[in-house]
Amino acid sequence: MYHGYEGGGLTVEGPAVLVRKAYKDKVSVWGNYLVDMISSASIDVVATASEYTEERTEYGFGADYLHGKTMMGMFYINSTENDYEANTAGLSISQDFFGDLTNLGISYSRGWDTITRTGDETFEEELDRQSFGVSLAQILTRNLLININYDSTTEEGFLQSAYRQVRYLDPNAARGYSYDPALHPRTKTTSAIAARAMYYLPYRASVKAEARRYTDTWGVDAWNVEFGYVHPFDFGMTTELRFRYYEQTEADFYSDLFERQAAQNFMSRDKELSTFSTMTVGGGVSYEFATPWLPLMKKGEANLFVDWLRFDYDSFRDVTAEGLAPGEEPLYGFDAVVIRAFFSFWM
Repeated sequence: MYHGYEGGGLTVEGPAVLVRKAYKDKVSVWGNYLVDMISSASIDVVATASEYTEERTEYGFGADYLHGKTMMGMFYINSTENDYEANTAGLSISQDFFGDLTNLGISYSRGWDTITRTGDETFEEELDRQSFGVSLAQILTRNLLININYDSTTEEGFLQSAYRQVRYLDPNAARGYSYDPALHPRTKTTSAIAARAMYYLPYRASVKAEARRYTDTWGVDAWNVEFGYVHPFDFGMTTELRFRYYEQTEADFYSDLFERQAAQNFMSRDKELSTFSTMTVGGGVSYEFATPWLPLMKKGEANLFVDWLRFDYDSFRDVTAEGLAPGEEPLYGFDAVVIRAFFSFWM
């Protein structure tokens, strides 16, 4: 698989491999490996530092076991970059009920991360998180399937970037403001509930819809809706179209420009904690093909998906604009493109 993202001065691209093996329709094991090559000249970076490049590697493995109508799973994922190491392990179990028309699942995962800072050998912080999820899937009619999910995550530790700063009004500075390190609370609890539906049309196509609501103890309140359409063709090709809209409010301790230095106990200028909205329009195509030239493989599939995203920030300003008074800079926004291209083979 090749994946790529470009937008807002940030470029992320790299390969990924996923291998899955099933045994007697009871046990399935998998492993994956991913590399991200990152080049960042985003507005957060150029405002207070210089462009940087780094590499992130990720590997993971897991297993699923089917016993009767019960599916049990476990996984472990490790992600490493020059100043951040993340570890996540989890368990899940799901059960079919009522003639296989209903499926109830629960999941639990725990993460433990280590954060360092380039150029500062004395800096090291930890982050622990626990996540719990419940899902309910129901076949309502022959053509209609719905799914409801609830997820809650509790985090404790260093919940911010080691490099992000806040700006505050400073009449003694030539530009009218100065910077200080950001300071976030060390605990956060998030909750999200989502409802999804899929309806199969008479000509084998399907339409999908999703609505999701998110809240957290930092004051962020977000929601999104998504719609999709999938259309298969007789010659092995399937096309897909999707639209997504997302909107959120800012955190209680966020400000683009604070009135003074140390204005409050917690301070952030992280644009991901500001008020903003995103719109995604995308599509893709999949094509199944025979593999006579690969004797060990039953079939293959080629996939290509492209998404266009628009980000509009309502309380984060572009400080790279020159000749303007502090707080009068234009609001920030940018476009991004995400590309995913991959091949799959079945043995």
